[in-house]
Amino acid sequence: MKKIDLENWNRKLHFKHFNALVDPYFGLTIPFDVSLASKKSKATNSSFFALYLHECMKAINAVKNFKYRIIEDEVFEFDVINASATLLRADKTFGFSFIEFSDNFEEFNANIEKEKQRVNESAELYPPVNGLDCIHCSALPWFRFTSQKEPFSGIKDSVPKLAFSKTYKDGDKLLMNVGISVSHALVDGYHVGQFTDKFQENLNRP
Repeated sequence: MKKIDLENWNRKLHFKHFNALVDPYFGLTIPFDVSLASKKSKATNSSFFALYLHECMKAINAVKNFKYRIIEDEVFEFDVINASATLLRADKTFGFSFIEFSDNFEEFNANIEKEKQRVNESAELYPPVNGLDCIHCSALPWFRFTSQKEPFSGIKDSVPKLAFSKTYKDGDKLLMNVGISVSHALVDGYHVGQFTDKFQENLNRP
């Protein structure tokens, strides 16, 4: 983790402006083509959720601004960003997870499975390991949405938040809408564009 020199940061004024707001987050909902990812999951008998989340996390870690976090009004860049996903239990409640990121899919998938087991064997809401070095994300496979709002606690936050919709057909494509909420103190539309391009590029790999 390294501290950003705010005085010499080219986004100094943008940071000060948006960081002073009660709620500096902005949100977008963007469709992604998951046709190849869906086919790959079936061909390899892999979890579709694990596959697309892994491609998402690789894209998150490839965009510097998505790795920035605010700590006591200072900006820090984390080395690695992990996934804090909501995981469903058999009783249809959920627990928050902390899934350690790995570039290697098998390792990442194993980390998901370990967290699934922990969540299913516990009634706790929060994971024993938690921090700012993550994104908050939820899979909502029961319905398609075109807009989405994250809860706001009133406490200053800087962790990106993503939500993944039910897939749907559009011609010969299989699409999935993704709600993306980010702090404008750290992330601009340009950086969201970098992420979306990288995520789609990853999803297109056979």
